[in-house]
Amino acid sequence: MVERKLLVLFGSQTGTAQDTAERIGREAKRRHFQCRVEALDSYDVANLINELLVVFVCATTGQGDPPDNMKMFWRFLFRKNLPPSSLCQLDYAVLGLGDSSYPKFNFVAKKLHKRVLQLGGNPLLPVALGDDQHDLGPDAVIDPWLLALWDKILTLYPLPPGLEIISPDVCLPPKYTLQYLPEECPQPHGGHGQPGGQLQAAAARAVPCELRPFAARLLSNRRLTAHQHFQDVRLIEFDVTGSGITFSAGDVVMIQPQNFPEDVQQFCQLLRLDPDRRFVLKPTEPGTSLPALLPQPCTIRHLVTHYLDISCVPRRSFFELLSYFSTNELEREKLQEFSSAQGQEELYSYCNRPRRTTLEALWDFPHTTCAIPAEYLLDLIPRIRPRAFSIASSMMAHPDRLQILVAVVRYKTRLSKPRRGLCSTWLASLNPEQGDVRVPLWVKKGGMKFPADPDTPVIMIGPGTGVAPFRAAIQERVAQGCGGNYLFFGCRHKSKDFYCQAEWEELVAKGVLTLFTAFSRDQEEKVYVQHRILENRRLLWELLSNGNTRVYLAGNAKQMPAAVAEALQSVLQLEGGMSPSEAQEHFAAMERCQRFQAETWS
Repeated sequence: MVERKLLVLFGSQTGTAQDTAERIGREAKRRHFQCRVEALDSYDVANLINELLVVFVCATTGQGDPPDNMKMFWRFLFRKNLPPSSLCQLDYAVLGLGDSSYPKFNFVAKKLHKRVLQLGGNPLLPVALGDDQHDLGPDAVIDPWLLALWDKILTLYPLPPGLEIISPDVCLPPKYTLQYLPEECPQPHGGHGQPGGQLQAAAARAVPCELRPFAARLLSNRRLTAHQHFQDVRLIEFDVTGSGITFSAGDVVMIQPQNFPEDVQQFCQLLRLDPDRRFVLKPTEPGTSLPALLPQPCTIRHLVTHYLDISCVPRRSFFELLSYFSTNELEREKLQEFSSAQGQEELYSYCNRPRRTTLEALWDFPHTTCAIPAEYLLDLIPRIRPRAFSIASSMMAHPDRLQILVAVVRYKTRLSKPRRGLCSTWLASLNPEQGDVRVPLWVKKGGMKFPADPDTPVIMIGPGTGVAPFRAAIQERVAQGCGGNYLFFGCRHKSKDFYCQAEWEELVAKGVLTLFTAFSRDQEEKVYVQHRILENRRLLWELLSNGNTRVYLAGNAKQMPAAVAEALQSVLQLEGGMSPSEAQEHFAAMERCQRFQAETWS
């Protein structure tokens, strides 16, 4: 009999694709498949030729790029020398997660589906294109697609005789068992449960990464916006001396935030957990690796502070698992409704619309919450994901220093308590004058590449905190003696949120920067960066008609990128005499050869 094995591989940036992959893994276990769920870059891609049944779940990020945890897989899969019959034994399906407000909607999933087909794979179903913009989110596509997928898979791999699908009423075992240690157990030596000092010395020499972040000392945390301005924006500086970290303009720093002590305390009280209790984790199934970022042994306090994302908006899977622990009929019915396909509209208005956190949801189900077994915590609540910030300084101007611009996320919904961003609020709360304050971080290559040739003019369009990577680029280019630096900066008010004003004015006075500003609320008519582009179209055309000028755009992904692209195409038409279709094609060619690069975020 054919072995009933299924491999689920995911590429996830924010955790949605991972959550969906784990859902498929649970559904596979209910159908008695041996199932592994892995991040694409954790999987040895050379083994793909031996796999018979694989489901790929992948998100698309930024400008149609693969998520960080599938980049190596992506490079391998698109090697020119792979034979066209490499994957002829593979039955596969691709589930994409994207956002149709971006131009390259689900680009990665479509391209992956096509590439596996080229290599001889047999698609079980057409590629599924989940959309964040749908009223019910990606589940509107995922639910019916999964029903069709299981029909297909069970036709190929019927249930073994005498076995039935495990009922959804039965709770599957947790991924790990949690064993509490006796109170008198000696404390482990060596920080994160690493045996011996040699390993730590080796780690200290290695370049910092997600598994080995560098604990950077916070040097300064300065508010740049006026105190009466609604938005709190900080310029934060870290000391990275001795870390081995190097970066150039356009690179990104990843920061690992943590939960607030009062939230940790509240969580432990709700679940009746002793924060100082120590435990070790053991995988329930052989072959499951332990969470790499958790020390062994670990305290409940460390688990909740540094690992469990109790401030994220809970997903459908959270309510599904929670319903199994409920001893209260009313609460159980509500939880089951939230985890059903029919209850998704109601779940959206309970959770997503008001941005209710996991901790707040637990408050609303008190009878269930106090009955949650501790070993299910890691199945129930995702880990805290690192946050990415564009680096806003250059090592050429500030050796051994790393600076970021942080807009502190705080907004109102219908819930009485204002919503706050976990990482930005945590960073803003840190005070370097209160001793040795450390922040875990590492650096990775960004999407934007600045020219090496000092004679290449650079046009940078960075409204709001979008100016961060351009501050790094300008510092770097000025240090290298490059001219031709043009910056379009936009904000609301000159007197309230003109970040780094004195710095820009000094560079303008020195003749090394040409600056255009748009203060949208300082006059009756709103003025944005796209208006300044059109006003200065003659200069821009002169620069653009010089074949090597580069244009960069960074900032909020809502309307601004499209408005800027439209303004640049208008310059090509009005000054360059192009027709609308010629301007569009010229702009697309600039994107293809990286003369136009954009980094936007939602």
